[in-house]
Amino acid sequence: MRIKKILNNNAVIIFDDEQEKIAIGAGVAYNKRKNDIVNPDKIEKLFVLKENEKLQQLLLRIPEDHFILSEEIISYAEQQLHTKLNDHISLALTDHLSFAIERESQGIHLKNKLLQEIKILYKKEFEIGLWAIRHINEKLGIEMPVDEAAFIALHIHTMKIQGGDLHETVRQTAILRDMVDTIQDYLKISINEEDLSYERLITHLRFALTRAHHYEAHTMDEEMLNMIKHKFELSYRCAMEVRKELSSLHGIDLPEEELGYITLHIERLRKY
Repeated sequence: MRIKKILNNNAVIIFDDEQEKIAIGAGVAYNKRKNDIVNPDKIEKLFVLKENEKLQQLLLRIPEDHFILSEEIISYAEQQLHTKLNDHISLALTDHLSFAIERESQGIHLKNKLLQEIKILYKKEFEIGLWAIRHINEKLGIEMPVDEAAFIALHIHTMKIQGGDLHETVRQTAILRDMVDTIQDYLKISINEEDLSYERLITHLRFALTRAHHYEAHTMDEEMLNMIKHKFELSYRCAMEVRKELSSLHGIDLPEEELGYITLHIERLRKY
């Protein structure tokens, strides 16, 4: 495997098995020149260039330390999650991270409106995000906001095997935010997002959306549902409003049985 082009100290284009590939590894290009042979032991990742031209463009445009940081975060994430992330994470996370670092150094702070939901729904990924922003601070002296940990968490979650599509993950999390806003507006309350009852509500709503998408429903007998309707009348009416808004804004229909469970979670929120 000979070097065709050096992208940076940790990335080179090589010719391998009659294909051009991007070889990534710590110091893979150190003291190397074009046509030099690459030590296979130095290579940590290989990407077919034809399928990863955007990665090549990115590596030529961003600071090398941004790329190194991204790879260190990916490596840490794979260790913590005990799984291999999709190869596309190298492009997606590096691109996002470099832009975020650039913004932050210019004093441009982006708020993540889904912060609380991400913290609850993707706990492990969020913990990795927190580690990542500490790591960036240690390496670059740039203090990233906790909002950035949530953005990183979303990227990591969607790059897990069967993690899902980033846009769909953001959409579903935003729908959850809308549902919570409907509850707060209807009951005229401010929900403590650090409370355990809120965490339980968000977790249930998430699975309710998943069940609705796959046409599955909780099984609650009619007698129990009627009892909940009458005993927790206000909370049930609130659940009905959530259902109405969900259908109107997002075209998602929740079965009535699901409203019984949502009512119980809303009632718990009202009490605490």
